[in-house]
Amino acid sequence: MDISPITAYDDRDIVTLEGLEAVRKRPGMYIGNTHGGEDRNDGIYVLLKEVIDNSIDEFRMKAGHRIDVHIADGTVSVRDFGRGIPQGNLAKTVSTLHTSGKFGSEAFKKSIGLNGVGIKAVNALSTDFTVVSYRDGVEKRVDFARGKLTADHPTVPTTEKNGTLIRFTPDPTIFEAYAYRNEIVESLIRNYCYLNSGLAIYYNGTKFLSENGLEDLLNENITDEILYPIVHLRADDIEIAFTHVNQSRDDYYSFVNGQYTSQGGTHQAAFKEAFARTVKEFYNKNFETADIRSGLVAAIYIGVEEPEFESQTKIKLGSRNMSPKGDVSVAKFVGDFVKKEVDNYLHKTPDTADALLRKIQESEKERKAIAGVAKLARERAKKVNLHNRKLRDCRIHLNDAKSENKTESSLFITEGDSASGSITKSRDPNLQAVFSLRGKPLNCFGLTKKIVYENEEFNLLQAALNIEDGLDGLRYNRVIIATDADVDGMHIRLLLITFFLQFFPDLIKQKHLYILQTPLFRVRNKQQTLYCYSEEERAAAIRRLGKNPEITRFKGLGEISPDEFKHFIGKDIRLDPVSIKKEDSIKEMLEFYMGKNTPDRQNFIIDNLVVEEDLENN
Repeated sequence: MDISPITAYDDRDIVTLEGLEAVRKRPGMYIGNTHGGEDRNDGIYVLLKEVIDNSIDEFRMKAGHRIDVHIADGTVSVRDFGRGIPQGNLAKTVSTLHTSGKFGSEAFKKSIGLNGVGIKAVNALSTDFTVVSYRDGVEKRVDFARGKLTADHPTVPTTEKNGTLIRFTPDPTIFEAYAYRNEIVESLIRNYCYLNSGLAIYYNGTKFLSENGLEDLLNENITDEILYPIVHLRADDIEIAFTHVNQSRDDYYSFVNGQYTSQGGTHQAAFKEAFARTVKEFYNKNFETADIRSGLVAAIYIGVEEPEFESQTKIKLGSRNMSPKGDVSVAKFVGDFVKKEVDNYLHKTPDTADALLRKIQESEKERKAIAGVAKLARERAKKVNLHNRKLRDCRIHLNDAKSENKTESSLFITEGDSASGSITKSRDPNLQAVFSLRGKPLNCFGLTKKIVYENEEFNLLQAALNIEDGLDGLRYNRVIIATDADVDGMHIRLLLITFFLQFFPDLIKQKHLYILQTPLFRVRNKQQTLYCYSEEERAAAIRRLGKNPEITRFKGLGEISPDEFKHFIGKDIRLDPVSIKKEDSIKEMLEFYMGKNTPDRQNFIIDNLVVEEDLENN
């Protein structure tokens, strides 16, 4: 037995990181990750949130009703009109860990963060960081570079209104190739406005304002037809809004002190339990909880004194009590409110009560109809799970608890052995899995969820993704449809998108579904090979390579060798996200594209048809 020598370990190995060095050394401990901005939980958005959170705290203390946010060329500036950071210790306030004006609690009883780390992390992880405090006609400014003080300017008179300006540029050596995405920033800002009625936030000149709080949030985000008007109820430190739609899953938006808790927490769990219990008692029927929640779309906000989150990024509430005193639990506070207000509302609004009852009964009927076939399908999927002939799995998954790069996990859905073979041979087996279809999938438009269990491919795909009961256990962050760029390939894309829209729209709403772009042409000479994704790129390649280059038109993915394919699914992968806009009605969209062949659709196809001969002549 080979025993390696013990590694030396003495006083020289003990390292103390001074000031903000610890943040730069281990940024993930403070901001979650250092990814480039494709996901709303990426670190660059945490930096932005930490700055805006301080401005929101000012508004909640009734100091300032406007925040200006500007992002250009990777640099962020946030200007609020609150009281301004006290100027005597301005440099220390933004650079010394665990220094904060919030620890006293009286000034910031319902603050988002109390640990005194957030703004310092922004400072440490920025190439340049500037803070300017305006207080009662006096301006004070300090500048930093990667957490190191570079200039401490003397105070000067100013005509600026009270408040604080913070400007920073994330460090590109930490956030490689980062970019702030407008749609993610706008979603973040809208959430702030929903929770702070009367606060105006200007993002790059565009004004965002909410008058109706969480009711506006649901109106903005629900794309399905609602079954009854949104119920909106408020009291001190709590606000809820909910309705039901024709879907089988339940959706939640939960917030604490203005913080969007995307992974829920004790408040969301308390609402779900209390809502189901209240509905059962109102109708005096022992409904299944799943039938009550089926189709429920709800939002909840609570204000907690000195909240505790399960991570520095604050996306899941861990607090058991409403305050450090522990006199009222989160579960009781939420439960008492829901019991009283929802019960009263249903008694006063019989039309809503009737619509809710019909939805519960329909969900119960559907659940019983698929119960038997679902059980058989699960057993069948479990048997093949260890050796799923359609799935070439990877080693790291999104639902792995401790994997650092789990957000890079991807599942390619391909059609046919040829295409899946090329991807399988060229993929990264740690992070990229392949699911192979056999021909065109079924058009599931208008069918019930029963078909997901009856159809072997749908059932195995559902099992591979682990989304039968929602996205909490989703195994891959990116689900990528990889089909040929011809008529059949486009049809398969449409059928797969229909499947996800019909039964798992959250996969699309939460930005997990993509279309893989692969090159249409290879243009090469003896010195260079260029891959072209469009006619325009092909023409440019021909001009670049000069006379008579060799041009190959790829008719299908199977024609691309594994050696070539690895370039198209590696770091230079091109993905088109599949998304749904608020104005899109899923029901109407599916009816148009996948329903019976209507004259409207025929005219649409005729008006938009582009034949290959036309492309070749361009």
